[in-house]
Amino acid sequence: MRQMDFKMEREGLVQVGDQVKITEGVLPSSWYYVVEPAVAMSANYPFRERLRSREGIVREIKRTPQGFYVVVEFDE
Repeated sequence: MRQMDFKMEREGLVQVGDQVKITEGVLPSSWYYVVEPAVAMSANYPFRERLRSREGIVREIKRTPQGFYVVVEFDE
């Protein structure tokens, strides 16, 4: 299992236990991921940490001073 954090600007867009689809974006030296439909966005990951799965399960929603973070678990 692999878990990744995604930054979410507003709460209530996804719930714990939801199955979510992920899209992948490419930058010159890294990858980034978006929980669709544009609900939350990941940090940038180097090529060696590229995500293989395109679906995951929301395991936790964290509230921090910087905003909301969604923890998504993938079968990898």
